[in-house]
Amino acid sequence: MNETKPPEFKTQFAEDVFKGLTSYPKKISSKFFYDEKGDELFQKIMELPEYYLTGKEYDILLQHREEIGDAFSSFNGFDLIELGAGDGKKTKVLLRHFEEKSYDYKYLPVDISKNVLEQLSDSLLQEFPALDVEPQQGTYANVLTRLADYRDRKKVILFLGSNIGNLTPEEAVAFLKKISSAMHEKDLFFMGVDQKKEPQVILDAYNDSAGVTEAFNKNLLTRMNRELEADFDPETFIHWPLYNPETGVAKSYLVSTKEQTVQINALNLEVHFHKWETIHTEVSQKYDDTSIAWLAEEAGLEMAGSWADKDNCYKNYLFKRTGL
Repeated sequence: MNETKPPEFKTQFAEDVFKGLTSYPKKISSKFFYDEKGDELFQKIMELPEYYLTGKEYDILLQHREEIGDAFSSFNGFDLIELGAGDGKKTKVLLRHFEEKSYDYKYLPVDISKNVLEQLSDSLLQEFPALDVEPQQGTYANVLTRLADYRDRKKVILFLGSNIGNLTPEEAVAFLKKISSAMHEKDLFFMGVDQKKEPQVILDAYNDSAGVTEAFNKNLLTRMNRELEADFDPETFIHWPLYNPETGVAKSYLVSTKEQTVQINALNLEVHFHKWETIHTEVSQKYDDTSIAWLAEEAGLEMAGSWADKDNCYKNYLFKRTGL
């Protein structure tokens, strides 16, 4: 019996697009938002008045930098490893404090985007010329596997921006188990988490009045056109966010406004859309203390501290590994 050979994919993006657009319902992972244009748009999103997450976390780090620094510091220094470093704006609050205190540490920013890491490295060189920086390009899973071997001194792993929300609770537990397995006795994990709150505030954060988030979502279509020789017309899709206050799940979709067929030549693929059919592009899970405690317990972590903004809108949690 002859079996159909699966297509050969040149990139992870190509493989995920093929699998996502041939599944039902259609989906594409939010990690592919971040090409060069996507990086630029997300920088703009973080400056929007509706997108409260960045400002809230920045204020927490600024207000509590002394306590956080005391928790991180170690007599023989530490390695500061940041997953999804981005532009480093918030992290620089801590770096500046560490420099003032003359902490002995190395900063290892991790990001899937080479472009982001290059920009961050350039800005760090300007602002902190004496800082020991070791950029790590790759997926979190790949980098964590390498960093598990960092045993000579304390590791502090940062995961800011409520990026944990981009995973389902099941995926979040699996991810946190990988974090836990990369940690040793004195290591710490510091995570930013968006909290459940008034639903309209959350919806507005993903549907700003200037349309930047819409452009960010639709950039996926433009990226497929450019990298995979597709012929999407972004004007025939609308950006649609939803929030369920019961589950704490915010989702974003691209919705086809008409029946249409799209050619993706690099994948030798024809994709048919019914009118109002969706592509699920993002999930953003919101949490509270109870659900965070459950996540930590499932992953073999225990809470060692937490800091919140004055409205309890956003929190940063500190964890250590249990059973060591």
